[in-house]
This record gives sequence, C-alpha cells and structure tokens, in this order.
Amino acid sequence: MPLFKQPIEQMLINLKLKAGKPLTDLEFYARELAQWEHSQERKEMLDGERYYVNDHDILKRKRTAIGKDGTLIEVDNVPNNRIVDNQYAIHVDKKVNYLLGKPITFSSENTEYAEAVKSVLGTKFMRTLKNAGVETLNSGIAWLYPCYKNNELIFRSFPGYEILPFWADKAHTELDAALRLYPVEVYTGREKKIVKKVDLFTLDGVQTFLFENGILKPDPDAEQSQSYITINGKPFNWERFPLIPIKYNHKEIPLIRRARTLQDAINLMESDFINCMEEDAGSSILVIRNAEKEDLGKLRQNLNTYRAIKVRTFDGKDGDVSTLEIEVNAENYKLILSLLKTALIENMRSYDAKDDRLSNSPNQMNIQSVYSEIDLDANGMETELQAAFGDILWFVKTYLANAGKGDFTNDDMTVIFNRDMLINETEAIDNCGKSAGIVSDELIVSMHPWVKDPAQELERLKKQKEEADPYRNAFEQANIERQNGGGLNAE
Repeated sequence: MPLFKQPIEQMLINLKLKAGKPLTDLEFYARELAQWEHSQERKEMLDGERYYVNDHDILKRKRTAIGKDGTLIEVDNVPNNRIVDNQYAIHVDKKVNYLLGKPITFSSENTEYAEAVKSVLGTKFMRTLKNAGVETLNSGIAWLYPCYKNNELIFRSFPGYEILPFWADKAHTELDAALRLYPVEVYTGREKKIVKKVDLFTLDGVQTFLFENGILKPDPDAEQSQSYITINGKPFNWERFPLIPIKYNHKEIPLIRRARTLQDAINLMESDFINCMEEDAGSSILVIRNAEKEDLGKLRQNLNTYRAIKVRTFDGKDGDVSTLEIEVNAENYKLILSLLKTALIENMRSYDAKDDRLSNSPNQMNIQSVYSEIDLDANGMETELQAAFGDILWFVKTYLANAGKGDFTNDDMTVIFNRDMLINETEAIDNCGKSAGIVSDELIVSMHPWVKDPAQELERLKKQKEEADPYRNAFEQANIERQNGGGLNAE
C-alpha cells in the first residue's frame, strides 16, 4: 500500500479514465471506502484496539499433533491454556500517562487570553485528549472534532479506524475531505441489527449516508446536508477543515506493529508453561514390558481410575513398568520471558518501573537513564501534538470571538506538556535552594517539585512576606512616590 494517497482531484481523474465513463463524487467515495474498509492498513488499526482490550490471538489457539498420515490434527484431550499477559496495554498506558497524564500548562503574555483558553480547554478536554492519545498509539493516528454543545465549544475524538482521510498534500497536513465509517444499532420492527453509517466531511458541511454492499445511500433519518455548528438557531460552517489529526509519528505507524510478535511470544511461553505443568501424561512416559498386546487407551483409563497396573511374566521374562521422566525446567521459561519482556520494552520505547536503577533512592541521572527511551519517543509525539494545538487554538480563538469573549487573533500561546517523570524530590529541592540569588525566584518556584501553579505560589509568597513585615509595603510605596516627585516633605 502506498504511503501517501494522491490528491482527491487526481484520484477522480484516474478512476474516470479507468472506468471509461463519468464517475460521480459519491461513487468515487464509495469505491475508496470499500477498498479501505478491508485494507491491511485499517486491519492493523483494529488489531491495535483489539490487543489493547485483551483480545489477543492466543485466545484462538488450538493444540495440534501429527496424525497418522503426517498432517497436523487438532487435539482436544490435552491442556490448552490461553494466557494473556497484556504487556502491550501496560506500556500504552505508561506512554500516554507519561506525556498526557498531568494537566497541560497554557502560557501567554496576555493573561486574559490564557485564562479564556483554560476555561475552554479544561478538565473535560484533557480527558478527551488523553483518550485520543490511547487511540493514537493503537492506530497511529486519531482525530479531534470541534463542535458545539449548548452553544459551547467542545471536542470529540475519533479513532483512526473510523476516519478515511483524503489528503491534499503528500506531507499529510491538509485535508480535502474525509469519511467517517461507524456502526449504529437500529431496530427493524422488533429485530435489532447493525447498520454502517458514513459521514462525509467537506468545507461545505457534513452529509450522512448508509453504506450497503459497497454503495453509499442517503440516510433517511438524517438531513441531506448539515452545517457543522448551529448558534442561536442559525447554521454556520468553519473556515478551516474541522478534523484535527493527532499523529503518533510522521509516518502514522501504529505501536502494535512494533510489539505484536513479542506480545504473542510472551502469551505463548506462559501458556505452554502452564500446559506442561498440567500434563501428567506429558511429563512422564510409561515403559511397559511384556504387554505388547495391551490396548494403551484401556491401560491409561485403568491407570487413571485405579491408580494401578497389572504386570505378568511372558515367555520366561518378567513384566515390568517404569517411567521416563521429562523435566520441565522453569528457569528456562523464566529466562526467555525476561528476554522477551525486555525486548518488548525496548521496541515500544517504554520503561521498566522495576528497574534496579530505581531502587535505593536513585539520583536524578539514574532516573533519567531509565526514562531515556520513553522520553525520546515522547519528544516525537509532542512535536505532532504541538502542530495539532495550532489548529485547536484557532478553533478556540474563533469560538471566543463569536461568543463575544474577546478577540485574541494576534496573541500567541505556549503549550507546555508536563511529563509525569519520577524525580528525586530531595535532590530537586536542594538544587532549588542552592539556585537562590543566581536565577529568578519565578524560575526556582516553577522547578520546585511541590509547586503546581508557579504564578499562584509567587502570589502566596508575596502575601506571606507582607504579613510578616507590615511596614515593608509602606516603605516600598513611599519610595515609589518619592521617585515620582511626590510624597512627604515635598518642599
């Protein structure tokens, strides 16, 4: 599959040439959607979601053995454990919480603008963004959709496997159109069934269709063409395309591609180990002498029932029963599992919270070395998120202007992602104390591990000093007035 799709106009021209007859826009979208629905690209996105929610391939595993004709046959009379040790989901959560687990800081020289942004992009938006972060890792890309609810701006998130984008450029930065494919439960009489609905997003608005047998049909339960937002009963459309991509990396590669084979191997090793522990017949082999004519199935049944075997002398040779023991070496499994989990951490660019370097009050250098891989990967994801926030803030500014809450068109905003890294608090506090008089109090307060809001903490410090020295304010005010040519004893 090509990495980049052609611009939509060129794709239409190519399809029309191949078809030899005019192709409508709706037919073009239907063809592209039918191809994408069952594509390897979308299947990988769905696999990422599937593995995250514990639906792994090991759950479909069957035990097999070599049959009489040499082919594999399914065996159902042996243990068949299907253990899911979901390391993939653990590391997805670690990566998302590392970058998006703490509230984002919005900083601007215009404090009014910063407060207005905080009021829109509050805790609900943070939750939506964090959920989109999970979808981004599972699918390689997720989408934020700005819309209005009760005349207020909100953002919804769509997973990558629901959105088929039509990019206007090879860098995948601008959209011509997009299709959203999603299932909906409906009742036909008394029967419930699942129908596929499709939303077509363009700059002119959104249209909803039913997708049946590779054909897009108008949805009878929806308006033919809808505007993106309605304010006081009036329909409006955004000037920008209202789908914001949140990418894991610039090639939109999902994390499951790096982790799947290692995750499957971990599940397989643990399942096989449990199987070996449960297989009485597999851990020992009976050796029976002078009983060639015995039916082995009957003999094994009697052994399981009576826990005894009859032996006899045949042709002057004594009958006997002995066993060949097959030892299951648990240390081998432990070693292989350790290697697999270490490889999984490295390939997912995560970290091991049980690393020896984090024990016994580690210094900050040891902590940073443990977090180095996840920190480098977070840098790439943050670059994509910073680009996305350029669009997010445009929609926020537009909403604030339309709502009469201020025109902040020319104001800039710095978006700071506060990463959730373990720190040595004692060392950090000691360094803050030693920095007094060398750097500003504002920087020291912002670096202190106990401080969440530096501006608020500085205000508290100022108030604390005033209460401790009630005359300080009076002298400072007198100095200001003297410098301005006023104050007491002016003559």
